[in-house]
Amino acid sequence: MSFYIGREASKLWKRICAETTTEINLLAENWKYLLAGLVFQYIHGLAARGVHYLHKPAPTLQDVGFFLLRELGQDKAYISETLFSLIFLSFVLWTFHPFIFKSRKIYTVVIWCRVFAFLVASQVLRIITFYSTQLPGPNYHCREGSNLATLPHPNSVFEVLFLNFPRGVVYGCGDLIFSSHMIFTLVFVLTYQKYGSRRSIKQLGWLLAVVQSLLIVASRKHYTVDVVVAWYTVNLVVFFIDKKLPELPDRSIAAATLLPLSIKDKDGRTKEENHKLLNGNSGDPLDWRQRTQVNGKIMEDGNTLHVDSAMNGA
Repeated sequence: MSFYIGREASKLWKRICAETTTEINLLAENWKYLLAGLVFQYIHGLAARGVHYLHKPAPTLQDVGFFLLRELGQDKAYISETLFSLIFLSFVLWTFHPFIFKSRKIYTVVIWCRVFAFLVASQVLRIITFYSTQLPGPNYHCREGSNLATLPHPNSVFEVLFLNFPRGVVYGCGDLIFSSHMIFTLVFVLTYQKYGSRRSIKQLGWLLAVVQSLLIVASRKHYTVDVVVAWYTVNLVVFFIDKKLPELPDRSIAAATLLPLSIKDKDGRTKEENHKLLNGNSGDPLDWRQRTQVNGKIMEDGNTLHVDSAMNGA
């Protein structure tokens, strides 16, 4: 038993080392795209922080989702965040599965380049949208009477640049249309839909995305319009950008083409080549006709060849 565990551990370590080498080479080629995606996440947070200074608390707007879904309350607001954290961590772990499992279709670096492309495009549209019109926030800390609903004028530029992390990120107001949580959720689900291998997980991902949408509205973190706009905007963004990006190479196909031929395959190919040489075939399936030889000349399918009478003594 210990020998088996040691052998499998050795295989796993070799697999991790080989995958690490491959991913480092890809990272050396694509680090600029990953860095740009990470930097834009900060820019997106900075934009959300800036719109909070413009937020004016007012009575909550009329919303169909608020009528249909029971309000969870402040004590249960963590439920939607817990589900989002589960979706986020599950996707991150999946993107690193090539380091562990034999069956793999993606490269970690390349898949994150695509994910950041989807996120950045969606977040650019989101920034333009929530700066165009500021709606009164429906969340509890954004309502009238809350000390967090408005921000005083910053004392220094560093107060804005540091985002008052993490409090400023958690208790933001004004960045409503459209939901940032749904951007991440839908980008992750759509990516796994295309590059994932398990159908049951794909179906579960879409189910969790729907549940996440309902919980966001029930927690009063967003209006229903914020979630609805996210659904069709993110899907369209991913659809059009994915068509512009080069197709991700399928590692399973690439691995199959690089596998050496077995002895059986080699023997089969050798016999086939010998058969072609003996029969004078070109390799074309339509040209697999039996040939016979008469007086140094070849006859095909019973069609006789004229032979010089002088040569035959006739």
